[in-house]
Amino acid sequence: MKLVSKLAYITIAILLLVACSGSNTEESNGTVKGNKSETLNQDEVIKIAMSTEVDNLDPYISAATDTQSMMDNVFDGLLDTDETGKLIPAIAESYEISDDGLTYTFTLKEGVTFHNGSDLTAEDVIYSYERLSGLNGEEPLSSQFEMIEKIEAPSDYEVIITLKEKNSAFLAANIRPILPADYEEQSTNPIGAGPFKFKEYQVGQKLTLAKNEEYYDQQNIPEISEVQFIVMPDPEAAVLAMKSGEIDIIPGITPQGLLQLGDSINTVSGPQNMVQLMALNHDVEPLNDVRVRQAINLAINKDMIIETVADGKGTKLGSNFSPAMDFYYEAGLEDVYAPNIEEAKSLLQEAGVPDGFPLELTVPSDYSFHVDTAQVIVEQLSQIGIEVNIKPIEFSSWLETVYQNAQYEATVVSFTGKLDPYEILVRYVSDYRSNFVNYENKNYDELIKKAIAATDMEEMAGYYKEAQRLLTEDAASVYIMDPDRTIAMRSDLEGLKMYPIQKFNLEDLKITNQ
Repeated sequence: MKLVSKLAYITIAILLLVACSGSNTEESNGTVKGNKSETLNQDEVIKIAMSTEVDNLDPYISAATDTQSMMDNVFDGLLDTDETGKLIPAIAESYEISDDGLTYTFTLKEGVTFHNGSDLTAEDVIYSYERLSGLNGEEPLSSQFEMIEKIEAPSDYEVIITLKEKNSAFLAANIRPILPADYEEQSTNPIGAGPFKFKEYQVGQKLTLAKNEEYYDQQNIPEISEVQFIVMPDPEAAVLAMKSGEIDIIPGITPQGLLQLGDSINTVSGPQNMVQLMALNHDVEPLNDVRVRQAINLAINKDMIIETVADGKGTKLGSNFSPAMDFYYEAGLEDVYAPNIEEAKSLLQEAGVPDGFPLELTVPSDYSFHVDTAQVIVEQLSQIGIEVNIKPIEFSSWLETVYQNAQYEATVVSFTGKLDPYEILVRYVSDYRSNFVNYENKNYDELIKKAIAATDMEEMAGYYKEAQRLLTEDAASVYIMDPDRTIAMRSDLEGLKMYPIQKFNLEDLKITNQ
């Protein structure tokens, strides 16, 4: 008997590293434009301050979370998630999973159209998933889809996906965007089926999206006609711009910014399901010695960082997992490395570096939160003779230098939330392509392999919990906190929600009558 679901809500445990044809695209002076939309009432244009630049408009190439959260409004996948982390219908109307867990059959909604007016059919799903999986003969664009063995389309609105082996994380992967078949200009003029259309991108300045009046989900057509994401890396400048009325929304506003704005704004806040960490490169001496990594952990006072950097609004962590994923979370690890300077010095003595050593700490300068965290770490590690030199670089450079090429010693960054525990903990599997920490433990690899093949939820959770313990015992990195996130909005705006993954669901945004 098949497991059949009419997309009944499936609770997935939650968690904290990217309408036009080509002839309608214009490029000049660093500006990328799509089709021109009708003239808008200026009051309907909402401006959102973003701390980072767009890394790529193509959703399959982009690696930056901020870019993905902006462009999520342009694209829809087979499934989506609500604010509680439940999978809900999007382009797919229903699905079936075979008893052996290898075959997924999706029935698509009819009447879904892309922004260029073309109908979305099974052909587009096959094109998208073959590109992600590498079944098109090219390099796979997502490790989540490499598990696909074949994709078939019995009809225009039915897609059958067969996996090479059972993988419990695959269902959540189906939130990835579906793109129009054979359209090759996503990086310059992106086309999706989401509630907003791409309008214009001015490099280093702003990304503009316009309401999609033909959105297939008629009950959720956006109220806002146009949204501009303004690049403003300086958080103080963003606050001043909001005070003067030039900015309407600041995602991830600092506690200091909230104090400056006072009661003149609306806010929505909550845990991010994110892991802020000081990543340690195990391929660099002496960080390849577990005793050195343990000493670093013992010298860092996470409570102090949370109080000084996050204004007390954060949850202390002990492994690469947030308690927001309660079912899979191994409690108690946050206190394994309680601050102990003498023990830290003793471990450095045993490791042969009694006087400490110089350490370069690469930090994405676009994120003041990480820069402030790094500055506290400098003072704390100086107590055990480790001389930390902060190396600030732009996030775009961080992605290439640190995340892709692992050319660094230590870094402060956050791993964003995912909808499945596998997508969080696979980052430390030895042969995982984005294991930039260069962690290697065969027992860990085996635990993750068992977890992904498990059919019993309790058994699966047990494997993931044991994997978390290994990361802590091996001091794979320094796991600091899951910081709360606060979104500041103009006083007449409301409706934005907090999601288990970073996203701005702009169709939720409403203008109130005051």
